[in-house]
Parts: sequence; structure tokens; C-alpha cells
Amino acid sequence: MSSKLLIIEAAALGYDLLRRHGLQEMAGLTFQPAETVFPAVTCTVQASFRTAGAPAVHGMISNGLFHRDLRKVTFWEQSARLVAGERIWSPLRRRGGTVGMLFFQQSMGEAVDLLLTPAPIHKHHGGMIEDCYGRPDDLHARLCRTGPMRPFKLRTYWGPLAGDSAGTWISEAIRLILGDEQLAPDVLLAYLPTLDYDLQRHGPDGRKAAAALASLAGQIDQVLSAARQRGYEVIVFGDYAMAEVTQPASLPNLALLESGLLRARPVRGMLYADLHESRAFALVDHEVAHVYVREPGDVGAARRVLREAPGVAEVLDAEEIAARGVRHPNAGELMLVAEEGSWLAYPWWTQKREAPDYARHVDIHNKPGYDPCELFFGWPPMSVSLDTSRVRGTHGRAGSGRRVAWASTVELDPAPATLLDLAATVKHMLDEEE
Repeated sequence: MSSKLLIIEAAALGYDLLRRHGLQEMAGLTFQPAETVFPAVTCTVQASFRTAGAPAVHGMISNGLFHRDLRKVTFWEQSARLVAGERIWSPLRRRGGTVGMLFFQQSMGEAVDLLLTPAPIHKHHGGMIEDCYGRPDDLHARLCRTGPMRPFKLRTYWGPLAGDSAGTWISEAIRLILGDEQLAPDVLLAYLPTLDYDLQRHGPDGRKAAAALASLAGQIDQVLSAARQRGYEVIVFGDYAMAEVTQPASLPNLALLESGLLRARPVRGMLYADLHESRAFALVDHEVAHVYVREPGDVGAARRVLREAPGVAEVLDAEEIAARGVRHPNAGELMLVAEEGSWLAYPWWTQKREAPDYARHVDIHNKPGYDPCELFFGWPPMSVSLDTSRVRGTHGRAGSGRRVAWASTVELDPAPATLLDLAATVKHMLDEEE
């Protein structure tokens, strides 16, 4: 590779989204379509890109994992060891090249030279100390001492106050890093979440989507300008395409509870899932879910129940999961795919008073499913919403109508048809002798 490389992953940058808004040409780049990875969710796509491998190989089968021995779900865990496989940049680093990652998931402990990711400290008696995990250790502090930068605010990255200011902060950090000869790596991978929030809140059409796209275009233009000044080539790609929500959310865990396959434990009038006694439950993640069935003899019963659940389009068995490239020990015995226009929500209760305590809070690590309702304020004040009907955008499906967009300042021949092709192309670029 004869020049340095900046790689930007832009959340929810779908090709059809750009086409509908007339932005195939954006920030001086010409975007082309590519097929994404299934399931099309953040951690899975990022793991696939950095390994050029399918989920069946790297093991990040969704944004969350179910630990069968602990009977426990964890979402958004940050250890790089959760992602198996050689990284596309490994040969470059073996030759002495340097690599950086900004705001990628599962990046703590990664074999890179520069790293920054949110890492708050949760205090024992409530509250939080906001901080970022960095390599070098003082990277966050160094950035905040430079120019107009302020400490990164986690509330802008997720929750009811999340918005384009998170992407603005990250794009400014990219600019400062590229301009610092001591920090700037040969290859820098960064994540811009700008589109994710309002496209989930309001859907991929309309004024809110147009405004979010305009913000993203400004951020990309900023980093492109800095990259050109420092001799970097740039690749920008989307991870998934957001779809409009037009029908109610599907509740597979409620169907499993009503069938007796899921057990719930009442505590002070609230219902908590009892995963130790449950025979099946669904780890939901946008439009997809992994269904974990404790005993092989219950797989058929769980499949029959979930086939009848409203909003479920497909119930994939082991062979079908393998055919989609997701068969791994981390995967469920079954997988669900929502109907077009619907999404999969984790609740197993029917009355708001039965909602577990964590349901009313931003609690991304411990909820047994992804919860986009955390993007909305609820009642009482400072809580988050329980109303799944407020969510207007979702993702996770791949294939027809779900292409993502990519663009590059260096000609890629042949043009990648999939994100795995794009990752393999980058790997080949980084493998080349200087």
C-alpha cells in the first residue's frame, strides 16, 4: 500500500436512502451499492469487516450474546477477544505499520496502536463517571486539550439525548489525530453514528432523515479535507440499511411465555425472565432474534409457537442458519426474522406495571434484548419510554432492498459487490508490500 488509509463506517448509510434523497454524490464521493452481512447489526458487521469473515467464523452473531453456562445475556460487551479470526490489518502491523480504531465495538484489548472508545465507570450507589478508554492512555485528555474539543458525553452517543453531536465530536477527533504526526496511524478505522438515532426515531424518510444526512455529509467532508491534507486515501461504507416501521413490534418472548416455554419470576409485582428455568427464550436484536432452546426435544415446539407469532416472517432452523452464514456455537438453536415493516421487541409482559425495573432505564448491557425505546423519554421524568410504537426505523434484514452504500477515493477494481468483498479488498491492499 503506497499511501495511508482512513476507513469510515457510517451507521445506517443505505444506498437506497442516498438515492431517495438524491445524495449518491456526497461530500465529493460517488457512492455505489453493496450487499451487507446478515444479520445486519452493528457488532456483526464490524466484526465481519475487520476479519473479512462471516459470523459463523468470528462468532459475533448479534449485538448481544447468551452465555449458556451462566444462563445470562450480555449486550455490547467490549472485549476484542469476543471476535475470532485474524484482522485484515495484521500483516501490515507485522511489517511495522500502525493501526488505529475510534469508537468501534469490541475494541478493548484489540491489537492496534491507537484506540478510543467510551468506557464509563458505573458507581456502586448510582451515577456514572464518564470517561473514554484510550491507547495511548491519555488520548482522550490530549484531544480535549486541543482546540475546541470537550470531553466526550456518553448521553450524546445513546439514549434520549443522542444525536449528531456524537458524530461531530468523533469527526473532530479524526481531524486532530490525522494532523498529529505522533498520533496519526497508517490506517485509521472510525465509526460515525450520526444517522442511527433519528432514523430509528423517525424512519428513513422525511425531514429528519434529510437533516441527519446533511449532518453526516458535513462530518464526512470535514474528515475528507483533513485526510487529503495528510496524504490519506479514504473509504466510507454503511453497515446496514434502515427500513420504515409500518406495523406493531413483534413480541416473541410473550408468545414463548404464553406457551409455557419461557418462565417469568414475579418480584414486587414486576415480571423478570427466569432464564434458569426457561426452556426457550428469544434474544432480540432489531429485525432478528436468536432463540435459545435448552433441550433438543423442545426445538420443534418453540418453532411451532414462533411461526404463529405476529410479525415473524421466518423461523430458521440449524440448516437455514448455516446457509445464512451464522451457524456458530454462539448462535441460537433457531433464528427469527421479522416481517418487513415490523421489528422484534424483548418484552414478555402485557401490563406496564409488570415491566422490570431496568425496562424504564437506559441499560444497554443487561437488558436481554436490544431496546430502541431507550431513544425516547418516558414517564416518570428521566425514565425511558416503554411504548414500542414510537420506533419508526429498524434494521437487521439483508438482501433485496437492503443494500448499503460505499465510496472510495482510490479505485477498487473490481467494484466490491458485498461488504465482505470490500473487507477482502482492503485486506489485499494492506497485504501489498510498500
